[in-house]
Amino acid sequence: METVRAQALTRRFGDLVALDGLSLAVEEGEIFGLVGPDGAGKTTTMRLLTGILEPSSGEAWVDGLPVRGQAEAIKERIGYMAQRFGLYPDLTVLENLDFYADLYEVPRAGRGERVERLLAFSNLTPFKRRQAGNLSGGMKQKLGLACALIHTPRVLFLDEPTNGVDPVSRRDFWRILYQLQQERVTIFVSTAYLDEAERCNRVGLLHQGRLLACDTVDGVKQLLKGTLLELRCDTPWQAAAHLREAALGTVALFGDRLHILVESAEEAQPRIEAVLRAAGIATQELRVIEPTLEDVFTSAIPAGGA
Repeated sequence: METVRAQALTRRFGDLVALDGLSLAVEEGEIFGLVGPDGAGKTTTMRLLTGILEPSSGEAWVDGLPVRGQAEAIKERIGYMAQRFGLYPDLTVLENLDFYADLYEVPRAGRGERVERLLAFSNLTPFKRRQAGNLSGGMKQKLGLACALIHTPRVLFLDEPTNGVDPVSRRDFWRILYQLQQERVTIFVSTAYLDEAERCNRVGLLHQGRLLACDTVDGVKQLLKGTLLELRCDTPWQAAAHLREAALGTVALFGDRLHILVESAEEAQPRIEAVLRAAGIATQELRVIEPTLEDVFTSAIPAGGA
């Protein structure tokens, strides 16, 4: 059953088209990742689907309700964690949870049990009397998530929830999301971390307000046409310049490695080695690898885009 659906959803701010004809559907109990760089339109999408913004054109439905005209009813059924979630630093963890419980009109009967469950769920029980302002970045994010879950929403919208969070806290955060998925909560998450997007059931690649692809992670990877080579050498920047000049496939820098998308590995490998040898660059390793989402996204973005 579809829990979230958008049809030709568009939002303009004057002459700027922030979201351009977005169409997608998210199933109940699915973790759906919306992936793209800053300015791609991820936050605009979140605000449209949660009823914070009105669409310029197009339609959207959340949990069976249309966003147009039913925004207030939708807000009762969803949890929304914005990039800057509104925690109150002078309140303790418990007081923040109680405050959000009041906002969502959670009945007093059974509230204490629900709060304790969320604290245990997010591993915040030992810190429940600590002021939110004194929590680490990862704990603040987990508290924000607990506050968004206080009214037991059916759909959870998370806008770049792990941005700036350390790797261990990111891992813990995703462990919590997997537990929520087991309870059939639908999770719509945006992220700029392409490695993180690989944890989702399906992903949508968004660039400059347009949806470039939408499929399972493996399905999106199949969109990359050709064979991907990984090159290790001492001077990757220089190697990239020489390979681009020789037009030997699409070249992208990944730290101390190069990823080179070619039509045929058998034909390209000896040519690549010859170009580098002529430039005095020693090849440490050149091998065929499986593409990542980052490879697909880099290939899909038009030249000059970012």
